[in-house]
Amino acid sequence: MKKPLWQFLLLLLLLHVSPATSFAQQFPDRPVKIIVPYTAGGGTDVVARALAQQLNELWKQPVVVENKAGAGASLGADFVAKSTPDGYTLLFSDLSPFVINPHIYDKLPFDPLKDLEPIALGVQLSPALAVSNNTPGPGVKELLDYARANPDKLTYASPGVGNYTHVAFEYLKHMANVKMVHVPYRGTNQVMPDLLSGRIDMFLVTISVFTQYEKDKQLRVIAAATEKRLPLRPDLPTIGETVPGYSIDVWFGLAGPAGTPAAILDKINADTRQVLNEKKFNESFIIPQAYQAGTLTRAQFAAKVRAEHEKWRELVRISGAKVQQ
Repeated sequence: MKKPLWQFLLLLLLLHVSPATSFAQQFPDRPVKIIVPYTAGGGTDVVARALAQQLNELWKQPVVVENKAGAGASLGADFVAKSTPDGYTLLFSDLSPFVINPHIYDKLPFDPLKDLEPIALGVQLSPALAVSNNTPGPGVKELLDYARANPDKLTYASPGVGNYTHVAFEYLKHMANVKMVHVPYRGTNQVMPDLLSGRIDMFLVTISVFTQYEKDKQLRVIAAATEKRLPLRPDLPTIGETVPGYSIDVWFGLAGPAGTPAAILDKINADTRQVLNEKKFNESFIIPQAYQAGTLTRAQFAAKVRAEHEKWRELVRISGAKVQQ
């Protein structure tokens, strides 16, 4: 007896369901590890842990954050690039290992465009320039005037050589024609005590890092590094208002090893966007941090990474920043 046509078509459909799609439907069925390529407590780490908690609740599986700092975020990125491509080891980082390190380091142990798969844009940052209380000048103009009159007397910190902060300052030095001394640290948490004590003069990172210190008058936030003034701080001028043409675009993103099944990557992207844009989480975490939650599809985020790769190539070239290994 012949089977009805619909049963025959259903059988064909089931036979053509890919193992990856079936696997993605079950993902995750065990703990997921998120690698942060910076020390614990910094901006990247804080966002990664907030995201991990949200995914933990959605997936009903442990999502563990592990810090692997070093080599301007390349150490942690390389670890993920060489991990099993199954979705259970992910990278959460700022843009440095994706689009800056390939241009600033003379050699890397991995190719971020070939060995890492962009998964999801986590958040857009609001980078701002803060100075210690004993640093000269109330604003950017006075600060730069002092720097021109006193070459290499002012110092700036970064959370690691090759980090976006490093390149952003070198770019500013070039655009403003000033000389300042770079003092690299292993993470934001190591920077802050020295900034507050005045052992270093300035630091540029997402503004939420400075918020409480500014309220307590322990430092001064003097400018945003974005193209336009920050919606939450319209009173704060941009660096570009003093140095025309200066601005940087900074974000945190999620990636996995190349070769991870597309169905799994798509699921992680969709779930990440879902939890980051959840109303309660936005109101309690995203907005107070002056972040903007990512809404890009995986393809859109991959296109952004490629575009930023070329943009930061030019910024690195202009800045002259380079790391010899």
